[in-house]
Amino acid sequence: MKQAAIFDMDGLLFDTERLYQESWVEMAKQFGQVPSPGFPQDICGTSGAHSLAVIRKHYPEVDAQAFLDGGTARVAECAAEYLPIKPGARELLDFLKGHGVRLAVASSSPLEMIMQNLGYAKMESYFDVIVSGRQVKNGKPKPDIFLKAAKMLGCAPKDCYVFEDGINGVYAGIAAGCVTVMVPDLMQPIPDLRKKCTAVCTSLLEVRDRIAGNEL
Repeated sequence: MKQAAIFDMDGLLFDTERLYQESWVEMAKQFGQVPSPGFPQDICGTSGAHSLAVIRKHYPEVDAQAFLDGGTARVAECAAEYLPIKPGARELLDFLKGHGVRLAVASSSPLEMIMQNLGYAKMESYFDVIVSGRQVKNGKPKPDIFLKAAKMLGCAPKDCYVFEDGINGVYAGIAAGCVTVMVPDLMQPIPDLRKKCTAVCTSLLEVRDRIAGNEL
């Protein structure tokens, strides 16, 4: 068992990626654009300048910052009404915490949203470290956010699990040198990811069971 575990948030701890997909379609319509089919996958897990670059690529005529802010705000409003927790999230957190594993959230979402969602789910007490994508220079798929989380946890990246659902996030975990486990949500792993990540699990319950069985 590793010394620390770093969790993504959207699509991993909480079933919020669907909210984001719906939000991006709504924002495209508000800005008078035809929703781009490839946009949700391209922007998933990104932050900062990378997010803005993805918006400009798919919707060059819009105000990228306004588009991003509007979509994020819409998701926050939906989460405030109902925040679905992914199956196995509490069980895995309880298991790791009970074994003395230090825990972090490293999410591309704004810090206020991370804290808000953890508060709604009553999960704040599990985590020793919280890192937002706005706290690092480069967002996922660059490794910055996981390297920062590992440093704040006081652990080498090789001694940290990274649990991710998104392709950009998985590549970031691999690049950081962490033991990267993909738990797919809306996106299935491409063959390259299956080769490079440590494991692909169907749920967080499977993650818990495989760690308990010394398979991860």
